[in-house]
Amino acid sequence: MDIEKMRSRIDAIDAKLVSLLNKRAKTAVEIGKAKKSRGIPVHDPKREAEVLNRVGELGEGPLERKVIRDIYCHIV
Repeated sequence: MDIEKMRSRIDAIDAKLVSLLNKRAKTAVEIGKAKKSRGIPVHDPKREAEVLNRVGELGEGPLERKVIRDIYCHIV
């Protein structure tokens, strides 16, 4: 496969990633609103740790699990 085709694949993947990240963020905002309406604290350190541990375990490479966790620290 030539470089331009590989770059096109990367571009398509990037578009999907951005779309999924926005969907995730919208869902997180909805959860925050639901928590506020119920008087529940929005930030949940236990849940955050669960998410980071879970996504870290999903890493199969070539990105190291720590790298995946670090990325998700920014996302969360």
